[in-house]
Amino acid sequence: MEIYHQLIARFSQIPSIKNWGELQGLFQRAAESKPKHWLLPWYACEAVGGNLQQAMPAILAVGCSHIAIVLVDDMLDEDERGEYRKVGKPAVANMASALQAVAVSVVNRSAEYDSASSLCAGWTACVNDMFLATAVGQYWDVNSMVKDEDDYWKIAQAKSSPFFGAAFQLGALMGGASLETSLQIKELGGVYGEMIQIHDDVDDALSSPAKPDWASNNTCLPILFASAVNHPQKSRFEKIRPNVRVNLKLLEEAQEILIQCGAISYCMYQLLGRYEIVEEKMSKINLRNKEALQKIFNEAIAPVRTLFEEIDSILAAGAGRA
Repeated sequence: MEIYHQLIARFSQIPSIKNWGELQGLFQRAAESKPKHWLLPWYACEAVGGNLQQAMPAILAVGCSHIAIVLVDDMLDEDERGEYRKVGKPAVANMASALQAVAVSVVNRSAEYDSASSLCAGWTACVNDMFLATAVGQYWDVNSMVKDEDDYWKIAQAKSSPFFGAAFQLGALMGGASLETSLQIKELGGVYGEMIQIHDDVDDALSSPAKPDWASNNTCLPILFASAVNHPQKSRFEKIRPNVRVNLKLLEEAQEILIQCGAISYCMYQLLGRYEIVEEKMSKINLRNKEALQKIFNEAIAPVRTLFEEIDSILAAGAGRA
């Protein structure tokens, strides 16, 4: 059975979920889109010598956690695509709470049946710590004004890194990794979370129609860059920014400024820097299957490499014509 179908089947058999059709439907729709983040525990588990079967409880827990976080995020951002727009905030609040409880329960029950690992007690703590840290990050995200890049990274690391760090660590623990190794792998997950945040920020900044990020407190890296760095179009950018959500032409102009002022290039530079950090950290971890994790980061950096290859081709073509 395909892995996402396995997850749907496992979720539907959880006590208290069996009779909650709406939540089953929500999980099924999310799983059918095959979110790649859900599989992160599997890759971490493989990296330390484990297998898919060992990682399945972690994958299910991460899937539930991911949906819960998105449900809350969409409400906080007032995202028009959010589930709360369909069923209301009270229903979504209960769904998010239930999914968090399921994530903890799945991990806890797996630990009860896995007598081979002396680190099972840390599995539940890993998930709980992730939810607490994410809640703090979400609170800061909606209640703090980002004044500079230091503020941005503080919030980004608090909001995004805990989920990915926990996904990596939980998979490593279920694969039999030592606590020390699992914490090293958790650090890799934290950096991966920052890389995903940068990707999401670029996608949101360049999307049409305009995303809520344009009206937020500078919590989108390209928009923060264009607002904070001195460049010829800065005043124009600040003038049109408040109206991009209601005027498509102004959105297109603002997005062009993001490209021209170097905001997008700066994001690519930040991705490269974090990839180098990962390379250094990974070289210090004793992994049985390094490639299982390496491919995740290669995928995260692929757009940058593609961009550089396109630039090289343009330069080469220009040199040939000369």
